[in-house]
Amino acid sequence: MDLRTRITTDLKQAMKDKAVERLSTLRLVNAAIKDKDIDARAEGNDDGVGEDAVLAILGKMAKQRLESARAYEEGGRLDLAERERAEILVIEEFLPRQLDADETTAAVDAAVAEVGASSIRDMGKVMAVLKGKYTGQMDFGRVGPMLKDRLSN
Repeated sequence: MDLRTRITTDLKQAMKDKAVERLSTLRLVNAAIKDKDIDARAEGNDDGVGEDAVLAILGKMAKQRLESARAYEEGGRLDLAERERAEILVIEEFLPRQLDADETTAAVDAAVAEVGASSIRDMGKVMAVLKGKYTGQMDFGRVGPMLKDRLSN
């Protein structure tokens, strides 16, 4: 079952169960996907966005909510922070398991070897390989600096 179908099925189940918070989060996810579909259709892609783009959308949504939760905690709004964290849990159900630090390092090493990267100029090629294989499984905001350190030495 593809990701869109899983999200739609869970959305319908949340309606039946009257799970208000879960339903709200799943509707936000669905809206974000449909928004990207509209953008893709405007660019001539009649099928909308693919599975990788859906994973990227989910990853971005989870990251935004984490940042919001931190801001709410700093502002003393623990109720809102808790709500954001609950949304993160729902979104993460659809994301693949995140790679830990050792697995990320091994993936970076393998991608560097695959591309034959030797300098910082090859960083884009390595990132393209990593994004192709590990979209939704690693935080590319952290991988970039790690890769930059590795290739600049």
